[in-house]
Amino acid sequence: MVTTRLDPIDRKILSELQADGRMTNVELAKRVGISAPPCLRRVRTLEEAGFIRGYHAEVNARELGFEVQVFAMVGLESQAEVELSAFEEKCRGWPLVRECHMLNGEVDFILKCVSPDLSTFQSFLTGDLLSTPNVASVKTSLVIRGAKDEPGVPFEVLEERLAKEA
Repeated sequence: MVTTRLDPIDRKILSELQADGRMTNVELAKRVGISAPPCLRRVRTLEEAGFIRGYHAEVNARELGFEVQVFAMVGLESQAEVELSAFEEKCRGWPLVRECHMLNGEVDFILKCVSPDLSTFQSFLTGDLLSTPNVASVKTSLVIRGAKDEPGVPFEVLEERLAKEA
């Protein structure tokens, strides 16, 4: 298991940074119970190892004028690896697509899209997504409201599991 490479202090650092990535190293060190220099070394090690992929501001899409959020379920004609990779590459180039996940089941991909309005999304849907080679079907669902949008992972669940295994 990957988490065995992380000690409790590393996991606490990740948990704290996940909750507030803007805190200073001094504040982080205080919260995890170590001094600042080793804390900074641990953070850099976690970054280099890929446990920390970046730091981002959580922006309010609606306040910025992105009123429309849509989930698009995409079915492909072919699921050959070259076709899957080509579709993923296309998704990386579309600004309205904020998340792209390959699924197992009835659809091949689910895309989380944001748009300032329905007409902009419709233009993307008809001009880009539906006209992409290998796309067989697209079903969309407009988000009415969100009840939860929690980034990261639930460290408390991980700690419970690790305590049971110990």
